[in-house]
Amino acid sequence: MATSEKQAMVVGIDDSEHSKYALEWTLDHFFAPFASNPPFKLFVVHAKPTASSAVGLAGPGAADVLPYVDADLRKIAARVVEKAKELCLGKSVNDAVVEVVEGDARNVLCEAVEKHHASMLVVGSHGYGAIKRAVLGSVSDYCAHHAHCSVMIVKRPTIKH
Repeated sequence: MATSEKQAMVVGIDDSEHSKYALEWTLDHFFAPFASNPPFKLFVVHAKPTASSAVGLAGPGAADVLPYVDADLRKIAARVVEKAKELCLGKSVNDAVVEVVEGDARNVLCEAVEKHHASMLVVGSHGYGAIKRAVLGSVSDYCAHHAHCSVMIVKRPTIKH
């Protein structure tokens, strides 16, 4: 199957263990078993929040903080990208495209699906409870309802003590 015929798969990542697990799971199930000819072209997308959305405050002094917050978000994004590339290379997936897009993860991932004409979007699940999910809004819930493709939510197995 030539690359041009391959369907695109977008995996959304952030700096959480849940997202790392989702990427590893995807590589193990959709890429590693196919060696050099996986069925999908892989796009790994990290949504970098804007400094103003991360700070969430306005007023005197807010503008002074933003450059520091942005520098921090850039460092996090660089680390997330580095880790994703390492995971892909570790599973011999050498042609994955890893990108950082600024914005809210919900919109960034749905837009990435459109841009790459993806037939599948993979996201991790943070496993928030109902209240936290209601307050924060779940990226996976949003994508499941708004992405124009199939959405797979990868959940980390819970460790029973």
